[in-house]
Amino acid sequence: MKLTIKEDSQGCLLEIKVVPGSSRTNIAGMLGDSIKITVAAAPEKGKANKELIKYLAKTLDISKSSITIVTGEKEHHKLVRVYDLTAQEIQGKLADLL
Repeated sequence: MKLTIKEDSQGCLLEIKVVPGSSRTNIAGMLGDSIKITVAAAPEKGKANKELIKYLAKTLDISKSSITIVTGEKEHHKLVRVYDLTAQEIQGKLADLL
């Protein structure tokens, strides 16, 4: 499956399915148009969201402040905005992990 990344004037949007409470944080593949990411943090008090942002920042080699959760802060399905990278750059950095 090919990753769908929506690009606009503010950055790029990624659809992510988060599975909190996992033994480690990593990309587990694709789930439809979404990236499935397991997170080694509990879904309480924003811990899983913080771990997700930390992981994405490290994986994409950008700062944590360059990533925001647009929708789904309290849901498993999230829409995440990535600033400072183009859709092509994101695709390249995630290609080997998907």
